[in-house]
Amino acid sequence: MYNHFLMRHLGIYYMLVASICFAATGAFAKMLSSDMSSIEVVFFRNLVGFILIIIALYKKPLHQKGGRPFLLIFRGVIGTLGLLAFFYNIANINLAAAFTFSKTSPIFTALLAAFIFKEKLSSKGWFAIFIGFLGILFIIQPNLGVSKNDLIGLLSGIGAALAYTSIRELRKYYNTGVIVLSFMIFGTFIPLLCMILAEFYTVSYLDFMLAPFIMPDTKGWIFIALMGICGTWFQIYMTKAYAASRKAGAVAAVSYSDVVFSMIFGLMLGDSFPNFIVFCGIALIVLSGVLVAKEK
Repeated sequence: MYNHFLMRHLGIYYMLVASICFAATGAFAKMLSSDMSSIEVVFFRNLVGFILIIIALYKKPLHQKGGRPFLLIFRGVIGTLGLLAFFYNIANINLAAAFTFSKTSPIFTALLAAFIFKEKLSSKGWFAIFIGFLGILFIIQPNLGVSKNDLIGLLSGIGAALAYTSIRELRKYYNTGVIVLSFMIFGTFIPLLCMILAEFYTVSYLDFMLAPFIMPDTKGWIFIALMGICGTWFQIYMTKAYAASRKAGAVAAVSYSDVVFSMIFGLMLGDSFPNFIVFCGIALIVLSGVLVAKEK
């Protein structure tokens, strides 16, 4: 009976493990950010992924239809921009808040699906979007002034939403491995170009995109390795979670647990506990995401 219960909910357990690994990836990124720029963290994070994908594709070459190279480029560029914004927030604000901003992507994805793909949203779907935006207002608190970190946080969510939306079309032409590889290529070389450019030209308000390379010390290399391992485990267990579950919506809803785990890791790293209004905003965005996931 216990084994039957375990197998029935295996996808949920896998997603919990994936969420812990994703939060740990963010925690190691935050620790790295004290010695190097968030751009460099993104570079190393994607470089590890790029190497692993190349090894996997070498063992099992892919065959795909192809035919949408510009959309593939768009996904790579906009996805990398969203990732740069996400890791910049990890370095500069509470870990839980950074993760929550990135979790606004399903809200924007639902809106894009409604207006671009003409998908009909139920009343529950529109309600989820409403409380999601209410949560964003609670976190940003515009009456106190909108900060640069707030805008970059929204950029991380919008960038991820645009990237996810483009994948829907790309899947008709490319294998998943090719889509991931193209993202890793852009996610590695765009930060590299940004670091090279930063050696000659810097702008303070673009510091989430322009910062010079700093050679990691021994501790930095260890954290880079751990970040890469946790990131790989996240991808593995997330894939297992969706493969083992018959209800993708339930698994997607459980993925929001990484906000809780990121809050725990953040507190361990010295983050302050969110104030009541911000905490309510986090809760509303998580609830919004869960409701959107249940719509799938």
